[in-house]
Amino acid sequence: MESNKKYWKGLEELNNTPEFVELNKHEFAEPVPIEEVLSGNGLTGKTPRRNFLKTVGFGIGAVSLAACQKTPVHKSIPYLIKPEEVTPGVANYYTSSYNGHAILVKTREGRPIKIEGNPGDVLGQGGVNAQVQASILDLYNVARLKGPMQDNGDVAWSQLDDYVKAELGAIKASGKQIRIVTSTINSPSTLRVISDFIAQYPTAKHVTYDAVSLTGIIQANQNSFGKAVLPRYSFDKADVIVSFGADFLGPWISQAEHMRQYVSNRSHEALEGKKMSRHIQFEARMSLTGSNADVRVPIKPSEEGVALVSLYNAIAGTTLPGTKKLTDKATENAVIIAAKELVAAKGRALVVAGTNDVASQILVNAINSLLGSYGTTIDLDNPSYQYKGNDAEMVAFVDEMKAGQVGAVLFLNANPVYNYYQSSAFADALKKVRLRISFAESNDETAAQCNIVAPNSHYLESWGDENAVEGYYTIVQPTINKVYDSRKAEESLLVWSNNPVKDYYTYVRNTWNTTLLPQGGFAGQNGWESLLQTGFVKAAAKPAGTYTFSRDLNAVAQTILGQSAKLAAGEGKLELEVFESNTVRDGKYANNPWLQELPDPVSKVTWDNYVAISPKTAKELKLEEGDVVKVTANNYSTELPILLQPGQAQGTISIALGYGRSKAGKVGDEVGKNAFPFLSFVNGTFRGTAIAQLEAVGGDKIVLAQTQTHHSYEGRDVIRETTLQQFLKKPEGEKEEKKETYDLWNDYDRPQYDWVMAIDLNACTGCGACVVACNAENNIPVVGRDEVRRRREMHWIRIDRYYSFDENGHNVTEEKEINKLENLDNVSVTFQPMLCQHCDHAPCETVCPVLATTHSSEGLNQMTYNRCVGTRYCANNCPYKVRRFNWFNYWNDSRFENYIQNDYTELVLNPDVTTRFRGVMEKCTFCVQRIQAGKLNAKLQKRPLQDGDIKVACQQTCPANAIIFGNKNDPNSQVSKALKSERTYYVLEELNVKPGIGYQTKVRNRDAVTEA
Repeated sequence: MESNKKYWKGLEELNNTPEFVELNKHEFAEPVPIEEVLSGNGLTGKTPRRNFLKTVGFGIGAVSLAACQKTPVHKSIPYLIKPEEVTPGVANYYTSSYNGHAILVKTREGRPIKIEGNPGDVLGQGGVNAQVQASILDLYNVARLKGPMQDNGDVAWSQLDDYVKAELGAIKASGKQIRIVTSTINSPSTLRVISDFIAQYPTAKHVTYDAVSLTGIIQANQNSFGKAVLPRYSFDKADVIVSFGADFLGPWISQAEHMRQYVSNRSHEALEGKKMSRHIQFEARMSLTGSNADVRVPIKPSEEGVALVSLYNAIAGTTLPGTKKLTDKATENAVIIAAKELVAAKGRALVVAGTNDVASQILVNAINSLLGSYGTTIDLDNPSYQYKGNDAEMVAFVDEMKAGQVGAVLFLNANPVYNYYQSSAFADALKKVRLRISFAESNDETAAQCNIVAPNSHYLESWGDENAVEGYYTIVQPTINKVYDSRKAEESLLVWSNNPVKDYYTYVRNTWNTTLLPQGGFAGQNGWESLLQTGFVKAAAKPAGTYTFSRDLNAVAQTILGQSAKLAAGEGKLELEVFESNTVRDGKYANNPWLQELPDPVSKVTWDNYVAISPKTAKELKLEEGDVVKVTANNYSTELPILLQPGQAQGTISIALGYGRSKAGKVGDEVGKNAFPFLSFVNGTFRGTAIAQLEAVGGDKIVLAQTQTHHSYEGRDVIRETTLQQFLKKPEGEKEEKKETYDLWNDYDRPQYDWVMAIDLNACTGCGACVVACNAENNIPVVGRDEVRRRREMHWIRIDRYYSFDENGHNVTEEKEINKLENLDNVSVTFQPMLCQHCDHAPCETVCPVLATTHSSEGLNQMTYNRCVGTRYCANNCPYKVRRFNWFNYWNDSRFENYIQNDYTELVLNPDVTTRFRGVMEKCTFCVQRIQAGKLNAKLQKRPLQDGDIKVACQQTCPANAIIFGNKNDPNSQVSKALKSERTYYVLEELNVKPGIGYQTKVRNRDAVTEA
């Protein structure tokens, strides 16, 4: 094992700053005045106390009324006549779909409370990402419109329909254009509805606009192979993966699918076979994918194109005209080594790039063609339909509006007034359109500029379907009747186009009966009912063809190198890269408090975006963390705080998209700053890179709500890491000499069950899906930005991120080497999920004066909340710092209204889990309610409890299967087998508290590059 490596959570811990030392003198975050925490941030101010009757009327009352009807059918049935399938206290599950994932929706008394992945889902195979988990919260969003609006006033649907049809008729007669602007739509039924609408209004056209675009890949495939599609990548079939800025373990294309594929060649099963894929990442910012790479090479955005050309030259054995050498020798060597390894893995190699530049993606196609990737790791015949935007068409549409050619525009799941790269110009052009219709669920930035708002229904109260990838169709069915007076957007289009079928449920049934059910071997009513139980239909995959690249690349190389030269920053300038947020994504989820409070996987910042900059570059510019700077690029300026980010390429800065909303709702409004105007339109696509000027604003620093160093281990060793070469030589690692231990506790008998957990650090990517799943399952409150600043976040499971220096050429045992800023460019990252360890010799149990925390006969560290008096002795005595104290009654205290939508978060509570009150300590329970439910279900079925009957929430949602839970007493259980792995170790094992969670050592396949 690499015991000589130094691990540290953040720069403050590495440098042992006075602030860090002072904070860690105190075991608890004491109730200091918020003004002291904010340090003049300007975020003070009092919020008026919530009106309880208003809450009941607008939130609880509406949802309760909707829930008191039989679901998911579309007829209203009074709850006085109890539906046969609804039993109070017993959950019902319904299949549905979100973002192409087949899911299961858990309901209690007609109220959806939890999302689970459908085990048969082609994409996640039962796992889903944080955004899918959090989507249920949006159903109860009080920012949702209560009914249709015309000219900012309420209107009846019948009046609105008459007005819209009259206007559309007049516009049709005038010959002016009608445009339907949507984000990517892959629903067969919705596409049919739009087609029918266009048939009724021949001047109408469908424009697909994705705020974060992948048009470059689609157009490159059209130019290269005559197929304008987004490929389906198979990371599980690749032995060598080289990525240029593609965050494929993050928001890029299909997160859960890519995670599942990626870890299949790297986690327990692969290592049991003594093999492991190899991943090399070239990128400017420290992304989630880069932090998981075996080898990460920081490069500037202007160097990415040059590196791609060099890689092609090395693989093809040629030299494209105008080829330039990379300025950094180490990067040039890394490209050469990557080329050799890709060629050696021909047929099982994959190169991907995150750029939206068509020319660069054409070159990537040429490289993959040389490597024989098409038909193996890349499939163009069974493509993905998750992104279909056309940037050039969107720009042409804006030009049409400016010219006064558009008479009507309809926006569906599109918010260009916020996220178009020239949003102010878009808003001005929109004013020239006579009829402006938005289907937004809330009065967002674009809806506020429209004269008609026909609010769409939430997917959990709707019928529909999705087709995320070729041959895979999922059904959307309602799990609750409509909470407010909304209407499915497709139904509005059917009404306005005088379609003979105006009921969207019937329309969806017709689509499936005629085209989709036969593909799954279903037919008729029985087939429909079978579909509603399974949730999806999967047709046989087409054979993946091989494709040969035959284009001349001279002009392509010239374009790439010319663009790289233009992007290179001159004296006093920096290269800027904007990227899609890992949490709120493109801003769609900005009003979701679960996602706002979910720490960014790398920076661990919540509730804000920031300017990420290399520590060395910051020092050269005389900037410190928290300094507010003015960033200017592409004729746009905004002010943001600085974050010192190890691994950031020198001379570059990065800013997350998705923040700076003005009409998201009270949770998301004015959180962070809008970075979309930094985008540009170049050669037919939107680009997220630019030359930027940085200027210090002065004044007080901003304290970011960053969670990483809130819990200290006092320098103890908690991470174990090795290389594949070392692992193959000695799988059991370096065994530490066993020291004599003494027990202060009695051993407990486990006659039947001993609940334990295994966590594979090689499988955990740090995505945070488990954190949101735990929030939903266990009624964990959101505390808001200010409380996170005070180190009072309530998450029961956290994903600790540790940096370590790359040992390649660095003597990390010398303090003088550790503090060299240039070393911070080459850091490795390891993620470690940390939750209550359910210790057999639990220190917390010993010190509790009221027996609020006790040990069960099944190995669980239990909490009895009504006994707890809040002494916090247990938290003080916990070596893992996994206990959380309720400083306030977060669910009802009006002081948190600016950050938390209490009005609706109460409606998603799990009735099987106690809601904790102020002054009570809480922590992970291993989802004891699920354990009890599993045992009861087995008892009702008169059979023994089987391995896999119980899955805790974090395990259930993890797309990477990094978490395994079960009964240690069963030698055949998955968890028992996992804990017998030679990689298993226990955190702080030397304390002899006998934790119930075993971790598998992190293994990196980096030896080839290190030796080279």
